[in-house]
Amino acid sequence: MPDKALIRTLVEAWGPSGYEYQVRALIQKEVQNLADEIRTDAGGNLICRMGSGGKKIMIAAHMDEIGFIIHHIDPQGFARFSMIGGLFSSTLNGGRVKLENGMIGVIGLDGEPNPYRTGTATLGDFFLDFTGAGASERVQVGDVGAMWRSMDVQGSRVIAKSLDDRIGCVVAIEAMRRLKGVALSNTLYFVFTTQEEVGIRGARVSAFGIAPDMAIALDVTPTDDIPKARNASVKIGKGAAIKAMDAGHIVPPAVRDLMIKRAESAGIPYQIDVMTIGTTDAAAIQMTGSGIPSGAISIPSRYVHTTSEMVDLDDVEACVKLLVEVVEKPLEAV
Repeated sequence: MPDKALIRTLVEAWGPSGYEYQVRALIQKEVQNLADEIRTDAGGNLICRMGSGGKKIMIAAHMDEIGFIIHHIDPQGFARFSMIGGLFSSTLNGGRVKLENGMIGVIGLDGEPNPYRTGTATLGDFFLDFTGAGASERVQVGDVGAMWRSMDVQGSRVIAKSLDDRIGCVVAIEAMRRLKGVALSNTLYFVFTTQEEVGIRGARVSAFGIAPDMAIALDVTPTDDIPKARNASVKIGKGAAIKAMDAGHIVPPAVRDLMIKRAESAGIPYQIDVMTIGTTDAAAIQMTGSGIPSGAISIPSRYVHTTSEMVDLDDVEACVKLLVEVVEKPLEAV
C-alpha cells in the first residue's frame, strides 16, 4: 500500500506555484537512490531518469499547489490578495494560510461574520488576517502564501490540503520504488513539474527538453459520487481513473486503449475519466514540439482545491500498479 508517512510529508509541505523548492527538495531526497540520473531544468522541474533503452516515456506529476500573493496591507495588518491558481470563494472563509516564513493567517470576509454571505462574495471581498504581535514586520506586499491544514486519515481515506497534486507525486515515487532493479524496456523520465496550477507551464518546458515518445500525467480528478455532482464520471474507491478527455486534452485512443489493456491483463480496477472542468500537464505535453501522444492516470478526489481534499488509498495503489504495468513493458505503437 502507499506510504502514508510519505503522503503526509508531501501534502503538509509548503509549495505554491512558482515556489516549489521545498517540495522539490523533499522529493529529491526520496528518489536520489532510485534514479540513474537526476537534474533540475530551467523551469524548476525535477527530472529523474530510469533506464536507457527502448522508447522514452515521460511521467509528469506537479509539485505546486494553489496559493495567494499579497498586493495590499492596510494599517491594521489586514492584507488583500490575488490568487495563484484556482481559488473558490465558497470555500475560503475561515481558512488558514501559511506564508513562506511560516507565519499563519486567517482568511476573513468583509463586513459582519455572516456565513450566508460566502455564497455571493467575490475574491475581492476576502482578506488575510495577520494582526498578531509582530505581524507588521513579518508580512510584506509580494509575500506568497498557501492554504494550511494538517492531514487526517480515516480508514482508507486520506483528507488533506494539496493532494492536488502531491498524491500524484506519491504515485510516481511509489512506482519508482517498485521499478528499481527491474530490467526496463523503456527509458523512463519521472518529472515532478512546476506551475501546473497557473497554466501547465513546467510540463511544457520539461517535455521540450526530453522529447518523449509518449507521456503520462498523474493528477487528481473530481468524482461524481457526492450529492448533485454533474461534472465528473468517476467514483472514489473504485480504482484508477484512465483519462478519456478533459477540458484541455482528448487522449489518443491508442494511448487510452493501451492503459485499459494493461489494467485488464493485470486485474487492476479502473474507471474511465471524462473531466469537463480543468485539465492536466498532459494538455501541455501533447502540443510540445511536433506533438507527443499523451494520456493521464487520475486519482479520484473529492473537494479538489480545498483544504480537505479526499482520496482513497486503494485508488492510489491501483494507480501505482497501473503506471508500473504501462511503463515497464515494451511500448506498443501509440
